[in-house]
Formats: sequence, C-alpha cells, structure tokens
Amino acid sequence: MHLTAEQVHDLAREKLPEISRATVYNTLNELVAMGELVVVDVVDGPKRYDPNVTAEHDHLVCERCHAIRDVPRDSQQPSVPDEARGGFLITGSEVIYRGLCPECVRRYRHSTRGS
Repeated sequence: MHLTAEQVHDLAREKLPEISRATVYNTLNELVAMGELVVVDVVDGPKRYDPNVTAEHDHLVCERCHAIRDVPRDSQQPSVPDEARGGFLITGSEVIYRGLCPECVRRYRHSTRGS
C-alpha cells in the first residue's frame, strides 16, 4: 500500500485516538530519513509513502482513482545512452506505468455500455 500521511493518521487514530497529525508527519519523515520508507510522488495530490524499500520495483498508477501498485523490475534496467546524458551521473531510475486499475476499467466499461 502507498498511503498518504492523512491515511496513516486515520489508521493510527483507530489504535491511538489522541495521536496528532504532527506526530504522524514527523514519524513518516524520520522513517524516510532512516530508509524505512520511500516517498512516492507519481500522482497529483499528496505524496504517498512506500514501505517496499528492499526490492527493486517500479509503479503502476491508475489515472482515475490514483491507486499505486508495485511492479517487480525485470533484469532489464532502463538506460540512457552516454551522448544523451549531458554529463549527468545517473544514480537510479524508476518506470511509471499509467493506465486504469481493474476496478476503474469495470466502471469505465459499465459507463460506456449505455452509449
């Protein structure tokens, strides 16, 4: 799951009703600094947090509901030819696949049947 800070806060309040938003934001920032979470910023709106920090992966993003799913990375790393780098030292890469999740596909098909 790639939750927003607000979603984490809502879940935390189920166990600790007195927990503040500031505590959640500060804790998320600490976990990112420690390498226990990664910030995912691939959709409009608030940033999301990815707990999958050990496996190399990319993301599927639904263009309607903004769901994000991990996609295992195959052995092929994207590459940039030397002449196109313009002096950049590449330290990482991520592929973002955009489309519709299964639920949004069902809704889309249902809404276009009557047309």
